[in-house]
Amino acid sequence: MPDLLLELLSEEIPARMQRKAAGDLRSAVTNALVDAGLTYEGAKEFWTPRRLVLDIRGLTAKSADLRTERKGPRTDAPEKAIEGFLRGAGLASVEDAEIHNDPKKGDYYVAVIETAGRNAQDIIAEIMPDIIKNFPWPKSMRWGEASSRAGALKWVRPLQSILCTFGPETEETEIVPFEISGIKSGNKTVGHRFMSEGEITVKRFEDYAASLEKAHVMLDAERRKETILTDAKNLAFAQGFDLVEDSRLLEEVAGLVEWPTVLMGTFEEAFLDIPREVIQLTIRDNQKCFVLKKQNSDELVNRFILVSNIVPSDGGAEVVRGNGKVVNARLSDAKFFWESDLQIATSDEGFKPWVKKLDHVTFHAKLGSQGERVKRIAALAKELAETVGADPQKAERAANLAKADLNSAMVYEFPELQGLMGRYYAEKAGEDASVAAAIEDHYKPQGPGDGVPSDPVSIAVALADKLDTLVGFWAIDEKPTGSKDPFALRRAALGVIRLVLENDVRLNLLETANHCMEKLLKVEAKNDAADLLAFFHDRLKVYLRDKGIRHDLIDAVITPESDDLLTITRKAEALQKLIESEEGINLLAGYKRAANILAAEEKKGTEVPTAISDDLLKVDSEIKLNTRLNELEQTAIEAIKSEDFASAMSALATLREPIDSFFENVLVNDDDPQIRLNRLALLNRIRRATSMVADFSKISG
Repeated sequence: MPDLLLELLSEEIPARMQRKAAGDLRSAVTNALVDAGLTYEGAKEFWTPRRLVLDIRGLTAKSADLRTERKGPRTDAPEKAIEGFLRGAGLASVEDAEIHNDPKKGDYYVAVIETAGRNAQDIIAEIMPDIIKNFPWPKSMRWGEASSRAGALKWVRPLQSILCTFGPETEETEIVPFEISGIKSGNKTVGHRFMSEGEITVKRFEDYAASLEKAHVMLDAERRKETILTDAKNLAFAQGFDLVEDSRLLEEVAGLVEWPTVLMGTFEEAFLDIPREVIQLTIRDNQKCFVLKKQNSDELVNRFILVSNIVPSDGGAEVVRGNGKVVNARLSDAKFFWESDLQIATSDEGFKPWVKKLDHVTFHAKLGSQGERVKRIAALAKELAETVGADPQKAERAANLAKADLNSAMVYEFPELQGLMGRYYAEKAGEDASVAAAIEDHYKPQGPGDGVPSDPVSIAVALADKLDTLVGFWAIDEKPTGSKDPFALRRAALGVIRLVLENDVRLNLLETANHCMEKLLKVEAKNDAADLLAFFHDRLKVYLRDKGIRHDLIDAVITPESDDLLTITRKAEALQKLIESEEGINLLAGYKRAANILAAEEKKGTEVPTAISDDLLKVDSEIKLNTRLNELEQTAIEAIKSEDFASAMSALATLREPIDSFFENVLVNDDDPQIRLNRLALLNRIRRATSMVADFSKISG
């Protein structure tokens, strides 16, 4: 079966767009081919800084013939109706239509329309111009003489050529001919911009990839990444250093080069006095270079790894010199920011100038300034300190300083360092270690892969920060809707959940949220705290499902008033352990049998008594069940009081045998109405006993 090779060659495509663009090209082309009636065996996309490439294997050479039937009017319908049907179906006369019979409606006309299949080349030539013209680049441009004309092609960078060949694996391929904005498709491409000359004539993917390799173009982005990483590690190791790996930078650099060459540069040793994160960010963001460290240590060295797009004739001396010059200049700026900030932080006033400026920085038009927000966070952190076992004064102090570094020169230059720089400055200013750590850690966790702080002061400030965010935006009705969450409230809620669960914090969310709305947040609330609690429940369900807890078991332990996330979680975990056991499975079956009998009786209006009369217990099995329920209720009550939910569930599991025995040996619908009601009361007691730990009616199975 034939294969399709497509290459779109342009000026440099921004690295951050390449991977997605290649995927978008694959999706657009394959979807269009399938919609046109073609099938294929496999498709793979490739990308370099200059080209998007698509290799489609096993494409059918022709779409299938189609036969469709269009139902028309009855044969005795008005003439105009029949004429309209014929025109719409493209038939010259009624003789060209078939007559079908419907036993109820009689004879009616049917137009049989047969459409011959189309050659794949024709389909490809038809779909490609629209795909290229409507390609979903985040940003695009026009160029050349045609740019001023309406409908001119827009591309991320000027499109230079289109390669499109089609044909069987063992025969000659053909150019699929089409044109867009004066660019005609062909079978030629070019290699590396600086290390190759002339055009390359291409037949199919194998010779295309091999020819590019000879022309110093490494087509596979994953191979470029692997080459860069391996060569960088080896070069560092040869010099006695270790590479500080950076997956984001590696992805970006692999998108900047078609033929990666790894080189090592140096910078002035004096710059090592700057915090390592500042050095790494400065070198990464400005020069797209990796930093190095001493072997088996986190201490940086004054070396960096750069990736060139050429093999320099001088061994890289000039490239290294030029990059080193820029790196030194950027680090000089960073050193100035660092030293200027330190002068402020360690002065007699300390953080006060930065803190005062927060009063003039708007957090949100309806929620006031950053300064007002910091005051709320500090008050809440002080109140939460006792709950999490922190020193209230330290929690308040850390919260008051937590946002101060937003006004530092370093954070202005590198916003991603907020919190971290605050910790550095606090340490240099002699602040308590827990206070300094909380300044950095109060932003955490920022995502599923981020760590959760464990120091009590950090926990208090982190909780206060996230709760203030949630309560504030909830109060002004800026809740997440669908996929939109501009203020990252889902992430904030997940942060609270992880802080609470991973540190075993007992926090009454409803009470805390109400307090924030009524006492700390001076705005008119459009939503109450109960609504926010429901949002927490939704996020907790997602979190627990990701941890392997069944959704129905989570529903079984949550009520609209449940505001202790730790209790909910422990109940759900204990319930899952019970339900996964043989005793739990049988207990659930017994519960459902009892619940179904009771539901049927209640539907009929039967008033089931709440108390059980011992005198009416006649069969050993019901006597034993009643006795076990007496024992169980006391055991479960004590276990739940001490929050030993595992023991409570284990106690429930012991009901399995007496319930089984009851249903095997006792007839609920006894002829004596008093005995019958007493036995229904016994079943009701089973339902009440299980409800002490969970709503078993919500458990599937």
